[in-house]
Amino acid sequence: MGILNVTSLAPGGIITPTELVLTASDTINWPKRKPGSLLLLRNTTAGPLSPTITGAQASAAIPVKEYGTVSAAAGLAIGSIPAGAFRVIPLDSRKAFLEGALTITGGTGLTASLLSPS
Repeated sequence: MGILNVTSLAPGGIITPTELVLTASDTINWPKRKPGSLLLLRNTTAGPLSPTITGAQASAAIPVKEYGTVSAAAGLAIGSIPAGAFRVIPLDSRKAFLEGALTITGGTGLTASLLSPS
């Protein structure tokens, strides 16, 4: 289990982000939860991968107007990332799924970076 730490974009200029090659289950360290934070996932394996990000305190009952109740407890399924492909996930747009300690599973072999405005 690895820990993905935040790379700050605050210094400006050219930034070399911290990268982590994911295992079966890894922790995302996103302490300040800054708006504008991005999770980058790059698939360098030979096949597709379908990671899921789970917040330990994500609600199982989120009211959605004119729809009913939905659950975020099972995590945010990123969907299939084909071999050689790249995904960028704006984390603040998915915050209901990302409450509490964050774990990413199903991404063994993906290279991940977490970028934050400060």
